[in-house]
Amino acid sequence: MCIVVATDGSEAAMRAVEFAARLASCFGGELKIVNAVSVPEPPQEQLAAFSRQGRMSVQAFLGEQSEETLKIARQRANELGVPGARSESRTGDAATAIIDIACRDQADVIVLGKRGLGRLSGLLLGSVSQKVVGLAPCTVIVVP
Repeated sequence: MCIVVATDGSEAAMRAVEFAARLASCFGGELKIVNAVSVPEPPQEQLAAFSRQGRMSVQAFLGEQSEETLKIARQRANELGVPGARSESRTGDAATAIIDIACRDQADVIVLGKRGLGRLSGLLLGSVSQKVVGLAPCTVIVVP
């Protein structure tokens, strides 16, 4: 059994990671933890000033944040009896990334939280969970 779980570091996402880890532990399944990062388009003036100050790029910062989110999720999965959880970070639309990974890895189930960190965009564009439920090639469990 292949279980894909999405996390953005929110409380709801951590509940989804915990549920997916328990599911994987009970059924001896493989757990894949996914984090998708959308790279915002900052105004060019701000980006130029940011770069001149010797700071890292926006993409590098978001990449580090994603890796930290995945590290925390892997640690929690390990604590719940899934020591070999794999993880992957993607850039782009979260729903598309989750579905692409689920298709590629032939997931049997996708687990995700009902609401994550992107509340405003969810109100405007539809939540990630709504998109995944509507487009997923497999069973989707939405954890409240």
